[in-house]
Order: sequence, then C-alpha cells, then structure tokens
Amino acid sequence: MLTALWIAHVEVTDAEAYAKYAALAGPAILAHGGVFLARGGRYVQLEGNDRPRNVVARFPSLEAGVACYRSAEYQAALAHAKGASIRDLMVLEEAE
Repeated sequence: MLTALWIAHVEVTDAEAYAKYAALAGPAILAHGGVFLARGGRYVQLEGNDRPRNVVARFPSLEAGVACYRSAEYQAALAHAKGASIRDLMVLEEAE
C-alpha cells in the first residue's frame, strides 16, 4: 500500500481560535499514524495563491489520511479552525 501526504495551505485569520485547533489537531493526526514532515517554516511561493502556513504530514495510506480527517477527534479540532482560517487541504497518494 502506498503512503500518502496530507497537504494544507493556510491563512490564519484568528490566531487565538486557530491555536485551539492546532493544539487538538496535532495529537489527532499523530493518533491516526500521521507524521509531520513540515509545519510552518520557510518557503518560497512560486505560483498560485500564497498562504503563509503550510503543513505536510505523511500517513500510512490515503485511506488513513481521509479517516483522520473524518475522525471525531479531528472534527473537534476543525471546529476551531472554521472561521479562523482560509484553508486548502488535500490528501495525495505518493508515487511508487
């Protein structure tokens, strides 16, 4: 089974509420087998929409990444991000 990358591009609009999201989301991602590869940090936007917070996590499979997103734990975290950020999120299966 191929591993998958959870890729999020985020613009935080309410830092206090988003901090609550981050405090809950990290443990939920780790509990579902996710491993953070990048969390914030330096970047260079070459094309497309610039979102200053970028996160990449690797999951054991595409299904594991989607299951994490749909889990009660992650949805509880996500409730804090809604209205506190503009986000794009995808889970992408890695190449063989």
